[in-house]
Amino acid sequence: MPGINGTETPGSPPGWTLADVKSLLRRFGIIVYIGSPLDDLLMMELELEDLWEENLIERETYLLAKAAIAKRRREIERQS
Repeated sequence: MPGINGTETPGSPPGWTLADVKSLLRRFGIIVYIGSPLDDLLMMELELEDLWEENLIERETYLLAKAAIAKRRREIERQS
């Protein structure tokens, strides 16, 4: 499955990037910038949960976005 921006290439594993998540949130008028990368991820996750609870996004969209956030969180934590 391609990312929301069609950013995946043939043969790449399915999933979204953080850019895909930001693009999804922007479609709902949500721009997250707190300044701390981990805090930004936490706020994005909270915003996603709100969209999911209000039935504004599909389950697959929610899960792909959550996975992209979790992946980025792991990358940041490995770097520190």
